Amino acid sequence: MPAPKYKRVLLKLGGEALSKPGGMGIDPDEAAFLAQRVKAVRGLGVEIAIVIGGGNLWRGREGIDRGMEHATADYMGMLATVMNGLALQDALERIGAHTRVQTAIEMRAVAEPYIRRRAIRHLEKGRVVIFAAGTGNPYFTTDTAGALRAMEIDADVMIKATKVDGVYDSDPQVNPDAVKFDYITYGDALNKRLKALDSTAISLCMEHDLPILVLNLWQEGSLEQAMRGEPVGTIIGR
Repeated sequence: MPAPKYKRVLLKLGGEALSKPGGMGIDPDEAAFLAQRVKAVRGLGVEIAIVIGGGNLWRGREGIDRGMEHATADYMGMLATVMNGLALQDALERIGAHTRVQTAIEMRAVAEPYIRRRAIRHLEKGRVVIFAAGTGNPYFTTDTAGALRAMEIDADVMIKATKVDGVYDSDPQVNPDAVKFDYITYGDALNKRLKALDSTAISLCMEHDLPILVLNLWQEGSLEQAMRGEPVGTIIGR
């Protein structure tokens, strides 16, 4: 079997990945599906870390729009990501994938505190590492947390998992004539205000030359294809 293209990757998941389409909460079947996808990649010899959002449990913007203090709403969102991280850890470990959850906000009874060198050591030992609680600071998205953690662990690529097969010039679910990019530069992604990731995350990746791969995780074999270097999704880079 040829060596995978990437040695270490950061997979960024939205919290909605753990719920049924259009639903909220955590669905055990969806968690099990994600766990199988992650384990398959780990089986290729790729070290994999995950940052997961919390939108399936709490959307801070809804609280803010109703007068909630912004930082409070964001901290609540961070706690939601911890719940998702624990659910995904459980699903992974039930199929034999050793996993650690590290949180940017300390809660030692349920997870390790985020320690960069310890996270890298876990990856080197073949464990999946889930980074929860975002950056630990309000006003930053989990996209930005994904970019930050990817650079801290020296990942080869940040993979943004979506339910669309790449980056388009407009929403393909609304515009049937939307054009898909196989490759786009960081600058063009920012200038075109594409919705693949938030601008802070893209800017951070651009500054440190970290490629971003946007793909449809729910497309059979897409993640494994990406690991083998086969064309899939959209690359955002130089």
